Amino acid sequence: MSLPAVAAARPGTAPADRPPALVLDDVHVARGGRTVWSEGSLSVAAGAVVGVIGPNGAGKTTLFQVVLGLLPVTSGRVEVLGAPPRRGNRRIGYVPQNYTAALGEAVRCRDLVTLGLTGTRFGLRRTSAAERARVDSALERVGATGFADRRMSELSGGQQQRVAIAQAIVDDADLLLLDEPLANLDLRNQQEVVQLLGDLHRERDVTIMVVAHDLNPLLPVLTEAIYLLDGHPHHDPITDVVQEDLLTHLYGTPVGVVRTAQGDLFTRATWRDPRP
Repeated sequence: MSLPAVAAARPGTAPADRPPALVLDDVHVARGGRTVWSEGSLSVAAGAVVGVIGPNGAGKTTLFQVVLGLLPVTSGRVEVLGAPPRRGNRRIGYVPQNYTAALGEAVRCRDLVTLGLTGTRFGLRRTSAAERARVDSALERVGATGFADRRMSELSGGQQQRVAIAQAIVDDADLLLLDEPLANLDLRNQQEVVQLLGDLHRERDVTIMVVAHDLNPLLPVLTEAIYLLDGHPHHDPITDVVQEDLLTHLYGTPVGVVRTAQGDLFTRATWRDPRP
């Protein structure tokens, strides 16, 4: 899979006029007295598509919790979309890992997306015509109009992810956070979700951050990566990150990088015979 050019900014909006989506300035994060990661200094420009990678327990989801204002940092400075992080920031859309598994059997797609607008008021009042129009627009944007009135439990994994993303963007979020959105999806559904993310980026130049274990499906849309290595977050263009030595060090196992004759790039685990 090849690496495309970065999408243009939204019409009428110069990238230089938009504050960075995320700034970490010497940030230290701890839980229960244990350091998760430290010395975090990086800046993610508005409009980037960023893979967040690292081994299990490295602190990928913790980074999202910091961005969402759910976890205070021990020291350092954090800015999200030009301001300190805060809970309930409507400019951020978030799709947590295994989100749809906790929804139950009866929730309709349209109702779930409506919840992204009305929040805790869901079910306590009728929605306005303007709100219903925004829900319809979000469902159309992710290609979910055809199953909008079905229950989430009746949908395929890929369809469920489309609806979850619709909920995340229904309030016109400037930053979209997705935690393992491709987990447990087959190849076709992975490709469809990645295509959807690429379309959203081209249409709105929204900043997207994706936690992922497997970079390969996302390589067509990623522009850069944050990788959690040796207890510190690092940030580089995706072409600088997809390197054998770095990925092998990151995951603690041999990782090969292959570029095909057509210029497509992908990674693969490699096996070394331990025998001399």
